Amino acid sequence: MRAMFTGPIEDRLEIRELAEIYGDGVVRMDKDTWASVWAEDADWDFMGMQLKGREQIVGTWLGAMANFDAVSFSCVPASIEVDGNTARSRIQTQEVLKAKDGTTRMIGGLYTDELEKRGGRWVYTKRAFAIVAEYNPQEG
Repeated sequence: MRAMFTGPIEDRLEIRELAEIYGDGVVRMDKDTWASVWAEDADWDFMGMQLKGREQIVGTWLGAMANFDAVSFSCVPASIEVDGNTARSRIQTQEVLKAKDGTTRMIGGLYTDELEKRGGRWVYTKRAFAIVAEYNPQEG
Protein backbone atom coordinates (compact mmCIF):
# COMPACT_ATOMS: atom_id res chain seq x y z
CA MET A 1 0.00 0.00 0.00
CA ARG A 2 1.48 3.34 -0.98
CA ALA A 3 1.01 6.58 0.89
CA MET A 4 -1.80 8.70 -0.51
CA PHE A 5 -2.75 12.27 0.13
CA THR A 6 -5.96 13.17 -1.65
CA GLY A 7 -8.73 15.71 -1.28
CA PRO A 8 -8.74 19.41 -0.43
CA ILE A 9 -5.49 20.55 1.13
CA GLU A 10 -7.36 22.59 3.76
CA ASP A 11 -9.11 19.45 5.01
CA ARG A 12 -5.85 17.48 4.93
CA LEU A 13 -4.16 20.20 6.99
CA GLU A 14 -7.00 20.15 9.55
CA ILE A 15 -6.69 16.36 9.84
CA ARG A 16 -2.93 16.62 10.28
CA GLU A 17 -3.49 19.22 13.00
CA LEU A 18 -6.02 16.90 14.66
CA ALA A 19 -3.29 14.25 14.95
CA GLU A 20 -0.96 16.89 16.41
CA ILE A 21 -3.60 17.98 18.94
CA TYR A 22 -3.97 14.32 19.95
CA GLY A 23 -0.20 14.08 20.46
CA ASP A 24 -0.09 17.32 22.43
CA GLY A 25 -2.79 15.97 24.74
CA VAL A 26 -0.70 12.84 25.30
CA VAL A 27 2.52 14.72 26.07
CA ARG A 28 0.79 17.14 28.46
CA MET A 29 -1.45 14.33 29.78
CA ASP A 30 -4.31 16.77 29.25
CA LYS A 31 -7.64 14.96 29.27
CA ASP A 32 -9.67 17.77 27.69
CA THR A 33 -7.26 18.33 24.80
CA TRP A 34 -6.97 14.60 24.13
CA ALA A 35 -10.74 14.01 24.38
CA SER A 36 -11.51 16.89 22.00
CA VAL A 37 -10.41 14.94 18.91
CA TRP A 38 -12.95 12.11 19.35
CA ALA A 39 -16.53 11.94 18.10
CA GLU A 40 -19.02 11.26 20.89
CA ASP A 41 -19.86 7.89 19.28
CA ALA A 42 -16.30 6.95 18.27
CA ASP A 43 -14.81 3.46 18.27
CA TRP A 44 -11.22 2.72 19.34
CA ASP A 45 -9.44 -0.55 18.78
CA PHE A 46 -6.64 -0.08 21.29
CA MET A 47 -4.28 -3.02 20.78
CA GLY A 48 -7.21 -5.43 20.46
CA MET A 49 -9.36 -3.86 23.19
CA GLN A 50 -12.64 -2.64 21.60
CA LEU A 51 -13.82 0.64 23.12
CA LYS A 52 -17.09 2.36 22.22
CA GLY A 53 -17.91 6.03 22.77
CA ARG A 54 -15.80 8.98 23.88
CA GLU A 55 -16.59 8.42 27.56
CA GLN A 56 -15.25 4.84 27.59
CA ILE A 57 -12.30 5.79 25.35
CA VAL A 58 -11.24 8.68 27.60
CA GLY A 59 -11.73 6.64 30.78
CA THR A 60 -9.53 3.85 29.45
CA TRP A 61 -6.88 6.35 28.32
CA LEU A 62 -6.82 8.02 31.73
CA GLY A 63 -6.31 4.63 33.37
CA ALA A 64 -3.44 3.84 31.02
CA MET A 65 -1.81 7.25 31.45
CA ALA A 66 -1.91 6.90 35.25
CA ASN A 67 0.97 4.42 34.86
CA PHE A 68 3.36 7.05 33.51
CA ASP A 69 5.32 10.00 34.88
CA ALA A 70 6.05 11.31 31.39
CA VAL A 71 5.36 10.49 27.75
CA SER A 72 7.03 11.86 24.65
CA PHE A 73 4.79 11.42 21.59
CA SER A 74 5.33 12.46 18.01
CA CYS A 75 3.39 11.52 14.90
CA VAL A 76 3.80 11.59 11.15
CA PRO A 77 0.89 11.23 8.73
CA ALA A 78 1.58 8.46 6.22
CA SER A 79 -1.72 8.86 4.37
CA ILE A 80 -4.70 11.23 4.44
CA GLU A 81 -7.51 10.62 1.97
CA VAL A 82 -10.47 13.02 2.08
CA ASP A 83 -13.77 12.26 0.36
CA GLY A 84 -16.31 15.00 1.11
CA ASN A 85 -17.10 14.99 4.83
CA THR A 86 -15.34 11.67 5.49
CA ALA A 87 -11.68 10.74 5.49
CA ARG A 88 -9.24 7.95 6.21
CA SER A 89 -5.71 8.32 7.52
CA ARG A 90 -2.69 6.35 8.68
CA ILE A 91 -0.53 7.97 11.32
CA GLN A 92 2.89 6.65 12.36
CA THR A 93 3.93 7.37 15.95
CA GLN A 94 7.06 7.32 18.05
CA GLU A 95 6.67 7.26 21.82
CA VAL A 96 8.99 7.22 24.80
CA LEU A 97 7.15 6.26 27.97
CA LYS A 98 8.61 6.78 31.45
CA ALA A 99 6.68 4.55 33.86
CA LYS A 100 6.10 5.41 37.50
CA ASP A 101 8.36 2.46 38.43
CA GLY A 102 11.27 4.20 36.66
CA THR A 103 11.38 1.94 33.60
CA THR A 104 11.32 3.33 30.08
CA ARG A 105 9.82 1.91 26.88
CA MET A 106 10.14 3.13 23.31
CA ILE A 107 7.31 2.32 20.93
CA GLY A 108 6.73 2.77 17.23
CA GLY A 109 3.03 2.61 16.49
CA LEU A 110 0.52 2.89 13.70
CA TYR A 111 -2.97 4.38 13.83
CA THR A 112 -5.47 3.52 11.11
CA ASP A 113 -8.27 6.07 11.22
CA GLU A 114 -11.68 7.02 9.94
CA LEU A 115 -12.82 10.60 10.37
CA GLU A 116 -15.86 12.76 9.75
CA LYS A 117 -16.33 16.50 9.51
CA ARG A 118 -19.01 17.32 12.06
CA GLY A 119 -20.13 20.80 13.01
CA GLY A 120 -17.43 22.24 10.76
CA ARG A 121 -14.52 20.32 12.34
CA TRP A 122 -12.85 16.97 11.83
CA VAL A 123 -13.10 14.28 14.52
CA TYR A 124 -12.02 10.67 14.80
CA THR A 125 -14.94 8.28 14.43
CA LYS A 126 -12.81 5.15 14.42
CA ARG A 127 -9.17 4.54 15.37
CA ALA A 128 -7.17 1.36 15.52
CA PHE A 129 -3.75 1.40 17.20
CA ALA A 130 -1.09 -1.25 16.92
CA ILE A 131 2.51 -1.38 18.10
CA VAL A 132 4.80 -2.12 15.15
CA ALA A 133 8.15 -1.93 16.98
CA GLU A 134 9.16 -1.73 20.62
CA TYR A 135 12.35 -1.38 22.62
CA ASN A 136 12.64 -1.74 26.37
CA PRO A 137 16.16 -0.73 27.53
CA GLN A 138 15.71 -2.67 30.77
CA GLU A 139 15.44 -5.90 28.76
CA GLY A 140 18.70 -5.22 26.92
